[in-house]
Amino acid sequence: MKIHKIGHCCLVIQERGVKLLTDPGAFSTGQNEVTGIDAVLVTHEHFDHIHIDSVKAIVDKNPEVRIITNTAVAKLLEDAGLPYELLADGAATHVGEVSITSVEGPHALIHRSVPRVLNTGFVIGERLFYPGDAFLNPFWPVEILALPVAGPWMKISEAIEYAVKLKAQVCFPVHDAVMATPSMFHGMVKRLLEVEGIDFVPLDAGQEAEF
Repeated sequence: MKIHKIGHCCLVIQERGVKLLTDPGAFSTGQNEVTGIDAVLVTHEHFDHIHIDSVKAIVDKNPEVRIITNTAVAKLLEDAGLPYELLADGAATHVGEVSITSVEGPHALIHRSVPRVLNTGFVIGERLFYPGDAFLNPFWPVEILALPVAGPWMKISEAIEYAVKLKAQVCFPVHDAVMATPSMFHGMVKRLLEVEGIDFVPLDAGQEAEF
């Protein structure tokens, strides 16, 4: 299995003559130029995992591509006039000779005031597990794990314990573009604290404020 990381959670996975792409989100643009894609796998509806303009560009360059996802993402695709295939929890399909099995669950908790969207992990080729934004258990031997390492819903100790729990043979990092985008965290914290009557002043490197 050959894996090329475009960025964040966007991967190009090549296995047994099949070319798959995961989560074409807003933190990368390289996905817009990839050709020869057989299927796109989308875990959930957050902007860093699906960017509709990117999906349109992918379909333009890969007119026969299949987009495999869950019901929540399907609504976004339908509204944009884009094709999709639903893969229910525990169901499996094949892209060429590569099996794709769905593992559904709620997105990991960000904060009690943030609704938890539907998240779908994918077991790919019975070798790679890509969980999306949740520490899902596929109840399947995990040879290769796409391991989330950063985000507003997790801490690194949880990531490590998750890999240990699944007994993965090898891991590689995903969901790591947020490390270079502190403003994303600042905006979220500001919104959530303002609801509680607390003022949050984003202060980036090189800036100053008087309190």
